[in-house]
Amino acid sequence: MTEPVTAERSPLAVLDGTRTLEGEGFLVTRPFPTARLDHIGPFLLLDEMGPADNAPGEAKGAPDHPHRGFETVTYVLSGEIEHKDSQGNRGLITPGDVQWMTAGSGIVHSEMPSPLIMSDGGKVHGFQLWVNLPRSAKMRAPRYQDLLRKDIPVVDIDGGQAVLIAGEAYGHTGPADTHLPITYLHVRLLPESETVVEIDPGHVAFVYAFDGSGDAGAARGALSKGQMAVFDAGGGPDPAAIRRRRPGPAHRFCRAPDRPGGALRAVRDEHPRGDPEGVRGLPGGSHGSDRGDVRVAGLKSQESSKTPLDS
Repeated sequence: MTEPVTAERSPLAVLDGTRTLEGEGFLVTRPFPTARLDHIGPFLLLDEMGPADNAPGEAKGAPDHPHRGFETVTYVLSGEIEHKDSQGNRGLITPGDVQWMTAGSGIVHSEMPSPLIMSDGGKVHGFQLWVNLPRSAKMRAPRYQDLLRKDIPVVDIDGGQAVLIAGEAYGHTGPADTHLPITYLHVRLLPESETVVEIDPGHVAFVYAFDGSGDAGAARGALSKGQMAVFDAGGGPDPAAIRRRRPGPAHRFCRAPDRPGGALRAVRDEHPRGDPEGVRGLPGGSHGSDRGDVRVAGLKSQESSKTPLDS
């Protein structure tokens, strides 16, 4: 059992998201992977999709493409995304819904604007997070978890609200069934408010701000829209204390902590990041690396980078 720790951690780094085009040409802000940060433990990618205000017929999506060996987690804030796959499954992801797709042994799918968005136009905004699978689950059968808005806890906290998609926080448990010990939160803070999320000191974490500005961690590092703070393992149970600093729109962020097996540079995760053999015959699927570390270029942990995976 982990004993309570009261110390608060400071960010190892605060990084800017990179704006790029995906799919048919829709805009995303991508805090990772980038030139400085390849991945964070088992987390392979985070994209903020939009927000984009589309005229009728203007919205773009991601036509058929393959995935294998990891999971895609799609969280929609505005608009609608229609999903179809090679197994004949189809569905609609509407505001507040989450689709947690385990690609496993492989699947080809598409994520496109819904017929309503295409005919009438409208705002589309959401996130996609990629989560690696442990080696033992990489070839499991694909599955879907369709988490509807009504089934996802919205917790009232001091100065705001928290949407709990996976894991435990604020005395509640999210509905997602995960292969790894993941906590995935969407928190909204009012001006001059603060929240502290307690997690295991052995977990790494990241916080991505997508509306408003504030600060994060013991060092009160500034965190602005489109930036991500990365927290190393160790220190305290609240590596992502977030404060809204000045008047204006509410400060909103998504955060996702997970357990590593070591420290930066590199922080290792006990679950391999990818399997090079797993992508053969399925181009564009899983990332082709068996490393589970987190690398922030030019930064080092206070601990040794030597981990069991090095030996």
